[in-house]
This record gives sequence, C-alpha cells and structure tokens, in this order.
Amino acid sequence: QVRLVESGGGLVQAGGSLRLSCATSGRTYRYYAMGWFRQAPGKEREFVAAISWSGGNTYYANSVKGRFTISRDNAKNTVHLQMNSLKPEDTALYYCAATSRNYAYEDRRIYDFWGQGTQVTVSS
Repeated sequence: QVRLVESGGGLVQAGGSLRLSCATSGRTYRYYAMGWFRQAPGKEREFVAAISWSGGNTYYANSVKGRFTISRDNAKNTVHLQMNSLKPEDTALYYCAATSRNYAYEDRRIYDFWGQGTQVTVSS
C-alpha cells in the first residue's frame, strides 16, 4: 500500500512558478513509477508528467514540456513538480499517482494509488 499526499498548490499570476510536492508512505514506494495528472472543471483528468522508479527517465505532456520538471527523492519519499512560466490554462486540480508498471505512463488507468489533489490557479 502506498499513501500519497500532495501540497504546494495555490494562486499565482501568469508567468509565475509553483512547486508541487507529493509525500509518500509505504515500504515499496521506491519501486513505483510516479506521475502527476491534472483535472480542470468539466474536463477529463489528463497526464502531466511521470518519472521512473529510479528517476532516470522522465516523461511530459507536450503542453508542459520545457516548463515543468518532475523529480523524486527516494531517500525522502517525495516527488516534486516544478512548474514555471505558468499559464491560465494550467489551472486545475493536480494529482500525484503511483504505478508498479513501467510503461504507458500517460495512461491514468495503470496507476494503482492516487492522492487527493492540490489546487493550482493561474490568473491572467
């Protein structure tokens, strides 16, 4: 079992930055790939970024590539999402998720555990 708790969301102006964190618990955390997803009102939950269990491989949605950076610290059982050059269209509830699989990270169906989400609002 892996428990996930997100933090770091808030209100920021366009062009600003936020750093989201996902605190995890569970002895097998370090063997899970981690992902970030987001869901805006009236829209489906969409993939944002993912990182392999070792941290050696990262994956991004085209909409955030070059602006967002995912990282993990297995010693501290945390995953981060650094978000720069934020746009109003980045406004959403952001979720952290964990998967034991090592493929198709953009598919939300492969994730075994989810956090409750943290709200990010970008004003224009």
